[in-house]
Amino acid sequence: MSAPASAASAAAPAPASAAPAPGRRRRLLILAICCLSLFIVGLDNTVVNIALPEIQKDLGAQASGLQWVIDAYTLVLASLLMLFGSVADRFGRRRVFQTGLLLFVLGSLLCSMAPSLEWLVVFRAVQAVGGSMLNPVAMSIITNTFTEPRERAQAIGVWGGVVGISMALGPLLGGFLVDGAGWPSIFLINVPVGLAACLLTARYVPESRAPRARRLDPVGQLLMIVLLGCGTAAIIEGPEHGWTSPLIIGLAAAALAALVAFPLWERRVAEPLVDPRFFRSAPFTGATVTAVCAFAALGGFLFLNTIYLQDVRRYSPVEAGLWTLPMAGMMLVCAPVSGRIVGSRGPRGPLVAAGLGLAASGLLLTRLAADSPAALLLVAYALFGLGFGMVNAPITNAAVSGMPRAQAGVAAAVASTSRQVGQSLGVAVIGTVVTSAVIGPVLTGFAPASHAGWWIVTGLGAAILVLGLVTTTAWATGTAARVAARLGGEPPAVRPGVREAPPERLP
Repeated sequence: MSAPASAASAAAPAPASAAPAPGRRRRLLILAICCLSLFIVGLDNTVVNIALPEIQKDLGAQASGLQWVIDAYTLVLASLLMLFGSVADRFGRRRVFQTGLLLFVLGSLLCSMAPSLEWLVVFRAVQAVGGSMLNPVAMSIITNTFTEPRERAQAIGVWGGVVGISMALGPLLGGFLVDGAGWPSIFLINVPVGLAACLLTARYVPESRAPRARRLDPVGQLLMIVLLGCGTAAIIEGPEHGWTSPLIIGLAAAALAALVAFPLWERRVAEPLVDPRFFRSAPFTGATVTAVCAFAALGGFLFLNTIYLQDVRRYSPVEAGLWTLPMAGMMLVCAPVSGRIVGSRGPRGPLVAAGLGLAASGLLLTRLAADSPAALLLVAYALFGLGFGMVNAPITNAAVSGMPRAQAGVAAAVASTSRQVGQSLGVAVIGTVVTSAVIGPVLTGFAPASHAGWWIVTGLGAAILVLGLVTTTAWATGTAARVAARLGGEPPAVRPGVREAPPERLP
């Protein structure tokens, strides 16, 4: 689910002391191991949603508790992705990768045995700490293993395809697991897969480090954690504690203070966690906002749709998973198509299609009722899958377009972090708006109350459409060129809005 903060350094020539490049068969095996780790982490982004109603019944959870089951995972991922990319470059990629696998396995095992909702949320955070060591480090391993540009591009294409497969299969696989073995099984399935990946890593993945690792920025890292954690907590807990309660006001104040302090601090650091100058590039800023909007729509869609299908329409987890097949199918088809279009024509077309698809889906679902016809649901799901399938490739492309080569990896990492932030905010904001509007039991009041959430999804789609039109103009390309000049490097030799290599299609 993420690009590394250190992909640029990973792609740099290895130092003279590095081991010889592995043979082709060995390289493909390393790619498979990295993709295996990506699959289980990406799967956890969507598979848990289908189990939420069962978790609610078994652990007696409130709606805000269900939001935390999702957001504890995505928030920790968002907070630590860039940190562990730099840590791996400094201390060894294989070492950090194996540590991440073991932590992810431990967190998954603990989640399956969680005695209460509070412990489940804590164990989800442990899972996410491990996951934040996997995706960025795996990408660094891939770029360090595949040194020939064309072969590296193909490897990244495979990597991106696995992302789409894992996210698309999440609801369907989760439905079968929950129906057949209960909700703990969605976590237990990670244990043998993660252990196998760890053993294979020890046997086949060579150790590597960056010739010059980026410095750590602990203050910036802490400010980011405070901003994301306190801001999301205020949104989720506001309805229960009261928006004017001391707790909520304190959380909101802490988040606001971190928001103000973060850019001020980053301007003072020689190697900041996020260089504020990046945001003077319209394509980069557009990619960041687009990532937040798209993944907020996804987080809200999965959260609302799961409760609607299982609690309102009384479908089993398997049936609910099968209903999402139109979305999954369109995501699998559109993701590679989007990549090819971005490569040949630039990101504008896919971004416009993504915005239209997401907005149309949300608009249809604003008519949702407890007995809505199947045709409305299936068309809305297919449109959402089309929109979301088209959006990922241009996000990374727009983020790195015009950036100096030495900064492209960090720019892609910011876009990937924005994806996780967006999904957290989508669950927090849309979930809070809808559950606050429910009057009486969820079974009778949820469908009409969800209309407010679907209007938000519609607005997010419209925002992506506008951003796609504005950030792909000649003016926007000019701002990216000026940023590249200020950063002291040559921008990648690509046409405006066109990628140099197949884009990373990450959630």
